[in-house]
Amino acid sequence: MGKAVNKDKEDHTDTLFNRLHRDVGHVLGYPANKILDFSPLYRFLEFPINNIGDPFSSTGYFRLNTHDVERDVIQWFAKILNANKLHHEDDSVWGYVTCGGTEGNMYGLYLARELLSDGMVYYSGDTHYSVAKILRIANIRSTMVKSRADGEMDYDDLAVALKRNQGAPPIIFANIGTTMRGAIDDIDAIKKRLRDAAITRYYIHADAALSGMILPFVDKPQPFDFRAGIDSISISGHKFPGMPMPCGVVLARRSLVDRVAQNVEYIGTKDTTILGSRNGVTPIFLHHLIQTIGEDGFREMVQRCFNVADYAIRKFSSKNMNAWRHKNSITVVFPRINEPVLQKWQIALQGTDAHLITMPHITTKVIDDFIDELSA
Repeated sequence: MGKAVNKDKEDHTDTLFNRLHRDVGHVLGYPANKILDFSPLYRFLEFPINNIGDPFSSTGYFRLNTHDVERDVIQWFAKILNANKLHHEDDSVWGYVTCGGTEGNMYGLYLARELLSDGMVYYSGDTHYSVAKILRIANIRSTMVKSRADGEMDYDDLAVALKRNQGAPPIIFANIGTTMRGAIDDIDAIKKRLRDAAITRYYIHADAALSGMILPFVDKPQPFDFRAGIDSISISGHKFPGMPMPCGVVLARRSLVDRVAQNVEYIGTKDTTILGSRNGVTPIFLHHLIQTIGEDGFREMVQRCFNVADYAIRKFSSKNMNAWRHKNSITVVFPRINEPVLQKWQIALQGTDAHLITMPHITTKVIDDFIDELSA
């Protein structure tokens, strides 16, 4: 009987693997990425690694962690996000590896709420759905600002909302690449509206889940990082970088983080994170990825993705279908498609729009196969 049970488990595992292997080649509308072989790192799964606590604090009583690797990862991201060009000269940047972009956004909003308890969050209608969920969980007051037709925040509507809520310090949730259209909110335009309203007490968080790993590697990026004057930023690791598990990083100005840090006697160290216990294997994989590809490799990868995106737009045009993308975006927007195509191709839909994302593993052949089937 035991052998029969084991055989059933093997059959189920094989079926699951074969299904995933079949479907991975048809993910076009979601930013999943499969570019690296992580098998040399599988040996680390042998250890019950837990990165509990602040990676930049003392190790504490539990030492089966990878805090040193995590610090290296955060310092790499701090470099590409211009942490050395903070508007506050005496400040620096702190961060940690998260379980994904949502946790990073939650941390940014949590930090803002702790600093501005009477604050009001402003976010656009094109913001990721998880943000409304975070605001409900954290019980933070908020106002949704209109979006323009291209997905970018409507800055005039932001100005009206700021005037309507005078007395409540603004917490701006800026999209650095909206989910559906890849639009990037203009940090300079946001700060101008704050200046026009004579507001000096505010917080800006940047949701750069996808574009946070694209903009650092282009010649003329839109303002989005610490050089632009943000206070915190969240980036996904399983999107453009290509991690095999959901993860990300969040970085924030250290002077702000220090105000909410607390010492925990049980673990013998300081904790400034959301989750407490955190995956200690993820930093190993993320460190391997960024060191293997490197900044030059990411720069080449971004340009290759832009080229494939432009190819897709031309291919759509050849089939008399309108398609477009924002500057420095790999999200190609086109008219909503019929359901039968979705049985094979995993495409994101919203309203009258659909989109595909030319991630590093997407080739022109994949684009040809999809659009040819779409127009058949």
